[in-house]
Amino acid sequence: MSNDQYYGGQPYDPYANGNGNGQQSQQGADVTQTWEGQTWDTQYQPAVTYEQVQAARAQPPVSYGGQEAAYQQEQQPYPPYAPEQDSYGSHGSYGNGAPAPYYGEPQPVEAPAPEPAPVPAPAAEAGPAYSSPTTSGNTRITDAQRARAEGRSPIIDPGMRPAALTAVLGLLLAGGAALGSYGLLVPLVLLQGLTAAGWFRLNGMWPARQGIALAFAGGLAADAALLATGREHAAAAILGTLGVWVLLCLVLQLRSHADPDERMYGLMATVASAALTVIATGLLGADPDAVVVGGIAVAAAVLARALPLPGPVSLVGALLASAGAGIAAGGLTGLGASGALLGLGAGVCALVGLRAAAYDYPSRFVHMTAGVALPLTAAAPAVYLLGRALV
Repeated sequence: MSNDQYYGGQPYDPYANGNGNGQQSQQGADVTQTWEGQTWDTQYQPAVTYEQVQAARAQPPVSYGGQEAAYQQEQQPYPPYAPEQDSYGSHGSYGNGAPAPYYGEPQPVEAPAPEPAPVPAPAAEAGPAYSSPTTSGNTRITDAQRARAEGRSPIIDPGMRPAALTAVLGLLLAGGAALGSYGLLVPLVLLQGLTAAGWFRLNGMWPARQGIALAFAGGLAADAALLATGREHAAAAILGTLGVWVLLCLVLQLRSHADPDERMYGLMATVASAALTVIATGLLGADPDAVVVGGIAVAAAVLARALPLPGPVSLVGALLASAGAGIAAGGLTGLGASGALLGLGAGVCALVGLRAAAYDYPSRFVHMTAGVALPLTAAAPAVYLLGRALV
């Protein structure tokens, strides 16, 4: 047969309809062309009976040569046949009566593997207790500010253990003053170190080794200046050292590369810590009898304040205890009844320092440093001034 195939009086073009599947396109309204062979018409769904399926299974498999493996990998499971009578009256065969080949049972499609559950993000490390940021312009608040808003107190007193350590340090100061200036120097240096470290931590600045070292060095410089000039020039040695150290703190903070706000916080904390450490040197410049009375009075005041009593009762009891301890210590040193006034003044300053160490939800480290040192440090000016006035 030549390449020009004719069927029904019309030349047959297998690519006339654009799909090349062997179906003749319609050439006229009154002529219908059909193809008596295999077709891929989507409207044709042959119905297969059980006998034809069994007969198809008995036939040997058709070999496709080297393309069989690739064909099996690429083939997809066919949808099940619908039992429908075709227009030619045949079941399970093509138009020429040939039985439809059996391709086997459709294989189940594997369901896609479920996606792994998202791993939750790790919890953030514990940091400063701030509330979540807002979009209304309000700043984040600390625990102390939240406690005030909720009607709770942001004050936590150091307790009995720091009070006991303060009492021991006060008695050491009193005993060292009775021995002389160099006997007082050892507990005084310990007091200055606790003051420098505790004040920085109380202000939320940690670690601040440079600032603590600078403040502690200021206290040591004041001690050295006072020992070099003598007790009669104690005021000049203390004020001169304080002025030099404030200027030094200012210069060091100006050389810092931190943010302006952070530099300001660091400057204020460093100046305050250095000032308190230098002021503690006043115990070295005060009269030894005044130091003995003041150390015992502060010890009695902090112990009475730490007792589990109501607030007003505890406050009054601490003041009475400091005055009584001053009277008792004054009788031993020669101050007499004037020791009550000195003891009361030292007790008032000690309670102020204790209140400062209890402010703004302090930590245990603050209680064991600032809570121990600030009562004695705050009482140093009262001991120096009242001692010079009463002796």
